[in-house]
Amino acid sequence: MTLFAAIRLPQEILFGKGQRHALPHIAAKLGKRALLCTDERFAATPVFADIVKALEAASITVLIHDGVQPDVPIETVSVCVEEARTFHPDMVIGIGGGSCLDMAKCAALLLSHGGQLKDYYGEYKVPGPTLPIIAVPTTAGTGSEVTPVAVISDSERTLKVGISSPYLIATTAICDPELTMTCPPGLTAVAGADALTHAIEAFTAARRGTDPLLAQNHVFIGKSALTDHFALLAIKLLGRSLERACKNGSDEDARADVMMGALAAGCAFGTAGTAAAHAIQYPAGALTHTAHGLGVATMMPYVMNYNRSVSAAEMAEIGTALGLDNANGSDEELAVAAIEEIRRLFATIGITRTLADLGLAADKLDWTAEQAFGIDRLIKNNPRSFDLDAMKRLVRAAYEGDLVASAN
Repeated sequence: MTLFAAIRLPQEILFGKGQRHALPHIAAKLGKRALLCTDERFAATPVFADIVKALEAASITVLIHDGVQPDVPIETVSVCVEEARTFHPDMVIGIGGGSCLDMAKCAALLLSHGGQLKDYYGEYKVPGPTLPIIAVPTTAGTGSEVTPVAVISDSERTLKVGISSPYLIATTAICDPELTMTCPPGLTAVAGADALTHAIEAFTAARRGTDPLLAQNHVFIGKSALTDHFALLAIKLLGRSLERACKNGSDEDARADVMMGALAAGCAFGTAGTAAAHAIQYPAGALTHTAHGLGVATMMPYVMNYNRSVSAAEMAEIGTALGLDNANGSDEELAVAAIEEIRRLFATIGITRTLADLGLAADKLDWTAEQAFGIDRLIKNNPRSFDLDAMKRLVRAAYEGDLVASAN
């Protein structure tokens, strides 16, 4: 028997229109004092005011930290934690985009275990459970509401850094598509493309074996039967509705599909992990100061083509999930069609076509490749192996827009 699966998820996931109204009931089960992490923009909205009022009506005392910044600069986490230390929260609620959810995870970590964030960089460095976390996303992209990862920016490091531990998985994720209705088209596109990239990389990730200690020693363990289920669901939903959501933000069905797609993608990659597109984005994004989702999506067609020689069957399944008709064709033909459909979809919603368009300088290509090649946790998850020369060829192909050359 070769069937193998592993998955790590919140204790409870609620999805649907109006589900945010369950927040006071869920929070009341966890205690009476809640640290609420959000950003300045969302904190000024009537929806946020209603959420706070509902929590207070449930006899929950709320401390609001509305200073969350994009990419969570490490020094801002210290500010939040110092504000909250004497408050003694029973739980931490993150409401907003991925950075707000990551801030909630970091705050819960430091309030529970002390020390500095750098003490926990990497995998399995968190020594035990943290304060309960409730994640309420208002964008559809990162999947942080269900993943074991918090990503932050450390000014002492060129690249963003991650803290990865099952202890960082939220106790409850509440996904209400109504909260995404006011997302502008550009953010909808970049976040949704990020989610689709998560799903594709999780579904095509290396199959790492069935060692009983694999998931005990590694947070991200490659594809399995359960992560594949969530990844294909995400690809199906995002493939059929991301373009619609970008064109018409008031389309409730499209918004629901995209948010469910982002959630399902998070369920997939939170255990399976991601691979080369993410590895290349980290240095490319650091140099160009561009959004994470924009960078990984720019790379995705090139990485898919690089992996096609060893992942044609999986890419054919991706093509089927995208709704492509290939009744009489081979897996190879459907895989090619799937890559072209991803290119078309991303181009239509405004994703940059090349690393040059992203703003990467030509004299930084080798440095980008070297940095990407050094991110072992991602490179070892890629279905086709790399040496440094192969990584350099892939980065150059993505810079020049040469999809054919990316397969070399």
